[in-house]
Amino acid sequence: MSAGWAAALQLLTVVLVLAALYRPLGDWMAHVYGSPRDLRVERGLYRFLGVDARAEQSWRSYVRSVLAFSLVGVLLVYLLQRAQSWLPFDLGLPGVGQHLAFNTAISFVGNTNWQSYSPEATVGYAVQAAGLAVQNFVSAAVGMAVAVALVRGFARRRTGTIGNFWVDLTRGTLRVLLPISVLAAVALIAGGVVHNWAGFTDVTTLAGGTQAVPGGPVASQEAIKLLGTNGGGFFNANSAHPFENPTGWTNLLEVVLMLAIPFSLPRTFGRMVGSHKQGYAILAAMGAIFLASTILLTVVEGHGWGTAPQLAGGALEGKEQRFGVAGTALFGSVSTLTSTGAVNGMHDSFTALGGLFPMLNMMLGEIAPGGVGSGLYGMLVLAVIAVFVGGLLVGRTPEYLGKTIGPREIKLASLYILVTPTLVLAGTALSFAIPAVRADVEATSIWNPGVHGFSEVLYAFTSAANNNGSAFAGLTANTPWFNTALGVAILLGRLVPIVLVLALAGSLAAQDAVPATAGTLPTHRPQFVGLLTGVAIVVTALTYFPVLALGPLAEGL
Repeated sequence: MSAGWAAALQLLTVVLVLAALYRPLGDWMAHVYGSPRDLRVERGLYRFLGVDARAEQSWRSYVRSVLAFSLVGVLLVYLLQRAQSWLPFDLGLPGVGQHLAFNTAISFVGNTNWQSYSPEATVGYAVQAAGLAVQNFVSAAVGMAVAVALVRGFARRRTGTIGNFWVDLTRGTLRVLLPISVLAAVALIAGGVVHNWAGFTDVTTLAGGTQAVPGGPVASQEAIKLLGTNGGGFFNANSAHPFENPTGWTNLLEVVLMLAIPFSLPRTFGRMVGSHKQGYAILAAMGAIFLASTILLTVVEGHGWGTAPQLAGGALEGKEQRFGVAGTALFGSVSTLTSTGAVNGMHDSFTALGGLFPMLNMMLGEIAPGGVGSGLYGMLVLAVIAVFVGGLLVGRTPEYLGKTIGPREIKLASLYILVTPTLVLAGTALSFAIPAVRADVEATSIWNPGVHGFSEVLYAFTSAANNNGSAFAGLTANTPWFNTALGVAILLGRLVPIVLVLALAGSLAAQDAVPATAGTLPTHRPQFVGLLTGVAIVVTALTYFPVLALGPLAEGL
């Protein structure tokens, strides 16, 4: 089978599986967040936490709950890392340094999972399971809760509340993420993914040397890492490691896990607002961008443009033979179009123009389909911008789902759009503008000077501010500057947009329904899908065009 047919077959398989999951999974999530009944275990948790499950929250109270929960999570993960040497299953590893512990704690709580370290040589099983794996669940559940709160803002009329964060968090974790991740872990174990509590084993390499290889509870963490679009690898090689991703079919399973919830949430949205057509419109915009980016990246990597790839017969550096170019391009596109950031090949080894696409995927705001929850609320914010633009074109007050999009809503949506570009461009600029920092970056962090080194720094801040977590893999980021600067970018890139989204939800929920008229812009038709897709590309990606011209475009051309 030719490489082109192999790529097409893999993509078609993923699309068909997602199509089969769309309705049942989307309807189940709508039921989970809309059900008036609590499970027995949930009622026990509410009593333990002192939460009244029937008490609704205003958007301000919802924000305070999200911030408090997130900041407590940062503190706990930080302390676990620092105290690692006193914990069981520490594998004889010392406590993690303060700068790296700070970065890692924020990264996992922020659903980013940026790793400036080699996991198997830095953190033991206690930190992995009690700290990092727990955050893989709850950070994903936070994103889903915020998305549902925004959907309630569109669905509700003249109310000051948007739900209860603690109920949404608990239900998302126990009813959605936990059961699916258990099934996925079993499937991964069947596919050869390691799952044990063994320590290091000395093995003889093909070159005749010896290497200490750890085991560990890999399959369980791999499942939630992908399902929750987290991305932090149990091993340094992430999903390129045979213990995490052994075969071609496990590679496709991991791709499906990354996409399952984000691509099913539009169905949840449509059901909660009472119009499945609205869900299909959001799905169509996400799908169009997803297919275009994935196909283009596969074509670019498959052709292997560039002197070195052509002499080698293909762009195979940094790619696993068991996946090939097609499997690596598909995985790389999916991990950056979602907020997963996992890799099964090194993006630093992609062709010059091929490396541009993962970066662009993140710069879009990871909306096609984006992370669990964050992709949906990001696309809905762009939908607000789109109906505003449509309203300007027809000369009337814009409306979306029966809600007037006024000055307050547009200000909140505009600020949301500006947050991540500001963090990305400011972080990249400061890395080269401050003399002492630049000297350290060029001497310690950048191994490939010139435009490629600039691309590596730009990619790092793009990944951090968009809560992705993938890396070009050619940048040494375990330095005081990068651990601190990227940690701040992750924290602000996660929490500031959430605050703006919840404020938007509160503003929408307080409104009454506006009856549709002959001048109302239909938001479920192909015209709106095209407008929304165009706004997503123009408003987000073109913001970065000047800086892309200094890095990947300059290198590729």
